[in-house]
Parts: sequence; structure tokens; C-alpha cells
Amino acid sequence: MIGATAAIAWVPRDRTFEVIAYREKERWGTKRSVDSASVKTMDTMVPSTFDNYDYQNKHNRITPNSPCPILFGIRGDNVGDLMTAVSMIQSEPVDSWILFESNQGTDDHLQRTHVDQVQPYESVIIEGHVAENPKTIQGGHVFFTLTDTTGVIPCAAYEPTKEFRRIIRDLCTGDTIEVYGGVREQPLTVNLEKITVKHLATVQRKQENPVCPVCGKHMKSKGTGQGYKCMTCKTTSDQPLWTEQPRTLAPGSYEVPVCARRHLSKPLKRAIVSQRMVIATGTAGTRR
Repeated sequence: MIGATAAIAWVPRDRTFEVIAYREKERWGTKRSVDSASVKTMDTMVPSTFDNYDYQNKHNRITPNSPCPILFGIRGDNVGDLMTAVSMIQSEPVDSWILFESNQGTDDHLQRTHVDQVQPYESVIIEGHVAENPKTIQGGHVFFTLTDTTGVIPCAAYEPTKEFRRIIRDLCTGDTIEVYGGVREQPLTVNLEKITVKHLATVQRKQENPVCPVCGKHMKSKGTGQGYKCMTCKTTSDQPLWTEQPRTLAPGSYEVPVCARRHLSKPLKRAIVSQRMVIATGTAGTRR
């Protein structure tokens, strides 16, 4: 009843469509037969569809994991293209199908906010800075702390996000980013769906001990945090020679793989298309 009421009340700012094909009743609860090769072909030939197949992790995304009556579901932006997509899937017999208008792949769940306003179970967008370098804990989960003018909050890329964690590990203290994700209650944490890297901080690393300005020889360390000293003329220095460390990460947007994507999360594929349409039509800031 809650879901139906929400659907009736929904005023779309963005929308997609999903065609759902159902199994013959006598097959319910048995292993589904949906040919992955045909799904890949459809994914390539019908570009207005999305989240069909995860090539990196070899995961057929259009089929559910539960023993429900659904055979497969294909999401896309164009109703006519979805009808074409269905005809390309090689599978066990389809008993029936239905087409839904939906908010899947729209980021309809996200709200822009500040750290001090974040509440459990919300889905949020927060812009801030990386407060400390990411750390990987047992199980392969990656955490870092985000800060804005109102506070700090942990952010997490869990093991099921697979290769997305490499992007998170490349973040450094001082990077300016925007995070998107759902909020875990305890401890209060943003579970990352995607990020936008807006500005990269300059990272320096020690190149070598300082060179003595008097005699030109490298100084020796006096111990951790105690500076450096020339063993010949006794000249001292507080700082080694630093060099800028190249960053492996580039500004831009990054998302979790298809196998880990929440249904409402807008794929970058759709975000790029939407941005192009706004630029082409000059409708920035308008609402349907």
C-alpha cells in the first residue's frame, strides 16, 4: 500500500521505462534460462537501454536472483527500443510481459545536503574535502572521511563494489569531491554509489635529504621529527627536498559497477546523455 501510494503521488523530474517478462507458472522456482550472449548483443545494439550486463564481473543484470515469477527486466529510455530489446533476448518461453514507467536510473532518491543535516536511511549528495587518506580494512572494504563546513562523516566503498574501490583508494587528503549514496545508521556512514572528483590536491613526497648550502653535501637525519644536520660543517635544516607526486586519478565522475548498482542510481551513461540534451536544447533549469 505504501509503495502504491508513493507511485500514484510521484511527479517525475526524470523517468525511465522497464519492460518485465514473466515466466510460465510451471517454471516458477526453477533455474532460469536466459542466454547471456543475447543479452550482450542487445546491450550493444540498443544503446538507449542500460544496466543490462556487467562485462568486468561477468554478471547478467536483467535476470533477478530470487525464485520469483519474473524472467527478466530491461530498463531504458525509449519504449520502442525496449520492444526491440525484448525480441533480441534468447530465453525460455515468455508467458507475458508488462511495461512500467519508473524512476529507476534517475537519482530520484538523492537529496543535496550538508554533513550536519544527514540522517540515517537518507540518500544524499554531499560536496566536501577528503579529510584523511582512504584505508582498506579486513574484507576489502575501503573507508575515508569527508568534511565540509558543517562537520565530518565516514564514507565507504564495500567489497561488492569491486573495481570501484580502486578509485576510492586513489583519493588523497585535500581532494574536493562530491559523494552520492545511502546513509547507514550505525555508525553513520555514506555507502557510496558514485563520486565526482572536482579538484585534486597536490601530493608531495620526500625526494631526498636536504643538501647543505655551505658545503654541498647531503645532510643526515637527526632522528624522526628532529630535522637534518650536515656532518661536515654542522649546518642544520628542518625540511627534506620534496617532489610533486603524479596522481593516477583524474577529475571526473566514477560509479560502482553494474553488478553493485542500486536500481534508482542514475548510470553515468544516462547522466552524459541528459547533459548533452540540455546543452543541445538550451533547457537547463526547466522542469517537465
